[in-house]
Amino acid sequence: QVQLVESGGGSVQAGGSVRLSCAASGRTVSRSAVAWFRQAPGKEREFVAAIGRNNHYYYADSVKGRATISRDNAKNEVSLQMNSLQPEDTAVYYCALDSSIILSELRNHLAYDYWGQGTQVTVSS
Repeated sequence: QVQLVESGGGSVQAGGSVRLSCAASGRTVSRSAVAWFRQAPGKEREFVAAIGRNNHYYYADSVKGRATISRDNAKNEVSLQMNSLQPEDTAVYYCALDSSIILSELRNHLAYDYWGQGTQVTVSS
């Protein structure tokens, strides 16, 4: 059974930072593609960042330069550090994992088999 548990969300002021973590069980993150998506009220789920099965890193243009995704193989965790947060970053952030996803589908939330429950990030101005 695959489980993904996110942590680290909360409320921050604009310009602040947040570090989100995704602890995985039932799958090895180093052998999977792991991504972060987010969904704001009334909006579609959107890609934020991912580590591909090729160990390359991918970022949405909206967060490039402000976000860093990283992986801790010993803990079987993937983290997302977000800096210079703005109110438009407010959303529920989800961790997703797939062990067989192809590169061209990495940014497509429909392509992921496993999801965490989400963690809320609220940025106030």
